Amino acid sequence: MAIQHFSPALPVPAVSAAYPMAKPGYGKRSAPDQQPRTPHDFALLPARERYIAGFVDHLPDGAAMSVKQLTKQLPLYGQQAIGTSLNALSVAGHLRRVRCPVGTGDETRWAFRTFWSRTARDNAWWTTYLATETAARTATPAAVPQQRTAPEPTSPAPEAPTPATTPAAPAAPTASSAPTAPTVGAAETAGSAGAAGMARSAGTAGMAGTAQKALPAAFSPASRFSPAYLALAELGRKDPRLTLSAHDCTTLEPQAAEWLARGVTTDYLITALTAGLPTHVDCPPRFVRHRLTDKIPPHQPTPHTPPDTNTPPPTRHLLVECTDCGRPGPPQALPDGLCRPCRTTHPTSHHPPADPTQIAAVKAHMANLRDLLKAP
Repeated sequence: MAIQHFSPALPVPAVSAAYPMAKPGYGKRSAPDQQPRTPHDFALLPARERYIAGFVDHLPDGAAMSVKQLTKQLPLYGQQAIGTSLNALSVAGHLRRVRCPVGTGDETRWAFRTFWSRTARDNAWWTTYLATETAARTATPAAVPQQRTAPEPTSPAPEAPTPATTPAAPAAPTASSAPTAPTVGAAETAGSAGAAGMARSAGTAGMAGTAQKALPAAFSPASRFSPAYLALAELGRKDPRLTLSAHDCTTLEPQAAEWLARGVTTDYLITALTAGLPTHVDCPPRFVRHRLTDKIPPHQPTPHTPPDTNTPPPTRHLLVECTDCGRPGPPQALPDGLCRPCRTTHPTSHHPPADPTQIAAVKAHMANLRDLLKAP
């Protein structure tokens, strides 16, 4: 139990404008639901702890909270004294040091933070708060937006060269160059022949266009045959010694389809059937059937499916660090922010004040010893 100290504490030093800030996501984090700042804050703490607590309380979020940085700003105390004071503030319920994993995938790293509360909290409050997602979101650094670079200016399209002179309009035909008008009979004969020729040309072109449009849909091999059938038909093109007929491809199609069902590609199938051929193949269908049976591959493992992007990210739990030695652990395993060995080394229980009569007796005894030393 803390004892109220009525001796005035040292004035809180002003926070320097150039106080070093931690990296984004590190440093101080203020706990929620704190009481307003008053002149009587930290009145139950000793003078040194009140001095350091007042300085830390005025630091902004994100300020560096290492012992070395605090020592540079508080020249009255050394690193050992400030480290001991931080342990006392942790026991008093004002401070907890935590670490949290940040990043995704293989880029996960540990970020270290210090939660600070002006209002003293007990172990149950700290354990509940640090186990919630609110603390994890508060401790997670904000994503730094990537700087967008200005788009490179596109070169203007080259303008079409303007001709130096405008081409002159074609001259109107003269009377001497105009053709002689045909007779009426010749004109009718020529018109009939031209109409008939145009009709035959249009009909032929229309039939050719219709045949070209209907040919891919009716005679496309990829739409009529399976990949296994097409792979067997391709063997003759790869090596003439394995030329198969349409009947042979249809007969061997189920065996080739079993290869494809095991996860291999058509290129792998063709390569396996055409590799290492003898000089002469007497019966290509029987040879291919034999290879399809003897060289059938094993079942391929199921390919790894990428994780669903709509799945929410896993909850990141905080690990509390021992304020003294930095050993991590769950909040319930580090009461008062200290591990078991550090609690043994630094007992948290305060001894009751000594009896004034005993203090007077000790002073009298020490004065008697000094007088004996001065005697000749």
